[in-house]
Amino acid sequence: MKGVSLITGSSRGIGRGIALELARAATHDLAINYAGNETAAHECRNLCEEAAKGAIRIEILQGDVSLGADRERMVRFIKEKFGRLDLLVNNAGVAPKVRADLLEAGEESFDRLIGINLKGPYFLSQAAAKLMIASEPLPNLPRAIVNITSVSAFTASVNRGDYCVAKAGLAMMTKLYAARLAEYGIGVFEIQPGVIETDMTGPVKEKYDTLFAQGLAPINRWGKPSDVGKSVVAVAAGLFPYSTGQVFNVDGGFHLRIL
Repeated sequence: MKGVSLITGSSRGIGRGIALELARAATHDLAINYAGNETAAHECRNLCEEAAKGAIRIEILQGDVSLGADRERMVRFIKEKFGRLDLLVNNAGVAPKVRADLLEAGEESFDRLIGINLKGPYFLSQAAAKLMIASEPLPNLPRAIVNITSVSAFTASVNRGDYCVAKAGLAMMTKLYAARLAEYGIGVFEIQPGVIETDMTGPVKEKYDTLFAQGLAPINRWGKPSDVGKSVVAVAAGLFPYSTGQVFNVDGGFHLRIL
């Protein structure tokens, strides 16, 4: 019997990279969540089916994590279609529509980012954890929640403070749920990607190309969605049985302080 994974925001970008790596591992059936781009979700499913070679079941699930009714429907969908949940990957996230200086930034952008990047995962994790607890554990397959944050959880960008605050909050959420769910054998982990080559970073590609040329990180290249996906696969495989609340830096060493 396979485990079941729900990956939010997995139609493209980092989420698609995670879905593809999980499909290749073929240990979990997948629910691919998208908010608005149904075409991209179908593309992701086709790629995952090809990667898994028919070894797993893959469903597409629409839902906006910032909306309570959608979160409830998403968890109900998982229960009705799969009967259980073993892995939740809180990946769905957005960047500010406009990078505004901290002294000029408005509430609308703040509310949008907090709703999608923090409030949504906070309450989806709550509902998902209850379904996990109600699901009989599978032999040799752990249950886990993985939160995809960012180096912005600890790196200040004064032209996108709302994004930084949301990601820092998600980092604390990891610790909270790790402490609360340990008694049920549910691990909770944070993955902090660095500069990853996705649609989100496309508009600032020139900026980061220049920074890499100046030696931005010890492993001095753009990260790939698959780099993040491989970290999720390691968690899903149960390779960290005596760990929870752990932060995995997938950033080429950007987090290091070097003299």
